[in-house]
Amino acid sequence: MIRLTRRHLLAAPAVLAGAAAARSPLAQAAPLKIGVLVTLDGPFAASGQDGLRGLELALRAAGHSVAGRRIETVVGPTDARPDVALRQARKLIEQDRVDFIIGPLSGSEGIALRDYAKTIPDRTIINGSSAALETTFIDPAPNFFRFITHGLQWGAGLGEYVVRSKGWRRIATVAADYSFGHTNFMGFAIDFCRAGGDIVRRFWVPLGQADFGSVVAQLPDDVDAIYLGLGGSDAINFLNQYLQAGARMNFIGGSAMADQTILSSRGRAREALIGTPTSGMISDENPDPAWQGFVRAYREGFPEGQRFASPSFFATSYFIAARAALAALDAVRGDLSDGQRAFQRALASLVLDTPLGAIRLDENRQAIGPVFVSEVTQRADGALYNRMVRRIDDVNQTLGLPIEEFRALGLPGRDTPNCARLRRSG
Repeated sequence: MIRLTRRHLLAAPAVLAGAAAARSPLAQAAPLKIGVLVTLDGPFAASGQDGLRGLELALRAAGHSVAGRRIETVVGPTDARPDVALRQARKLIEQDRVDFIIGPLSGSEGIALRDYAKTIPDRTIINGSSAALETTFIDPAPNFFRFITHGLQWGAGLGEYVVRSKGWRRIATVAADYSFGHTNFMGFAIDFCRAGGDIVRRFWVPLGQADFGSVVAQLPDDVDAIYLGLGGSDAINFLNQYLQAGARMNFIGGSAMADQTILSSRGRAREALIGTPTSGMISDENPDPAWQGFVRAYREGFPEGQRFASPSFFATSYFIAARAALAALDAVRGDLSDGQRAFQRALASLVLDTPLGAIRLDENRQAIGPVFVSEVTQRADGALYNRMVRRIDDVNQTLGLPIEEFRALGLPGRDTPNCARLRRSG
């Protein structure tokens, strides 16, 4: 079993500063060409830019080389739509002749890339930040690997926290009506309903929604809180319109709602999130030295004003994907012959000590790892961050439920899960 150690992560700032210059000249081997699928247009454009920053950090630390081979990257820009991601992936493979792909960013893109992976068994796709459950749970592709926990896993612990610690038992929900929105909501709802909570109204809005006026007008006022499963510009638009309507309510944040792409945005909208509980694959104030080292590398690696105050989960995801690729390439000495079989075996057996903690893959090549429950907090200088209140380790993609019991809940969707049934079973 291959292991990338914490020593590599803790040394990242020093590596970025000077190790690349100290490397010996590369052997005369053909360069490795990596295709990068990342969303650079649409509601997640700012998220995609941070994803590229995370990828660049990993490549800089490696001196843009591995196993004596120089690394080149080719970016395939997308807009979060699966058809565009598929078209860009085909271009990367068929025209740009990349060796493998890192990406995509968004949930439905990941499902499309899982299916595309089955048509190119001699190439490899290492997921970026897309986090829909179905990608690695329903008929997974043997050459598609995801080294981050997904959106359903990110709900672990949040529902119980708001019921037990906040006393919020009756809520309404507003979430994005696509694969990741469904997945992230389901993870929260399983935990919330099993803890005794009740979801009295669900609102689903299209990705890229601009006008939330009708949703805001219909939100019930006899609830304890509103769960917001939005992200990117959708989240900012909702908050602006909610405040303009003069409404005031407790919020519970989905994983994308309180990411640095939102907390670092300009304007007053983000201030409505202060005190909001949320959960996900990162927490800004995680005290782990590996995370703190990664944050320092991120801040030192990019000028202030050209980055967020802290790396978003998009930057973290692409960083982890690149580190996994580099570790597996090093294990096979850069050899991608024989349909990349040895490379894929190395990825499958990798145990990665990441800025978040140890991550390993299950039989579907899906990450098992930590999840963090946090609260949005304001510093003295006005900056917002996620203050960690709980860490849950070794979260798998069924949230610890037996596989048949989990399957009986149904796939993520508008009406899944059935809260009344879960309250009875919980």
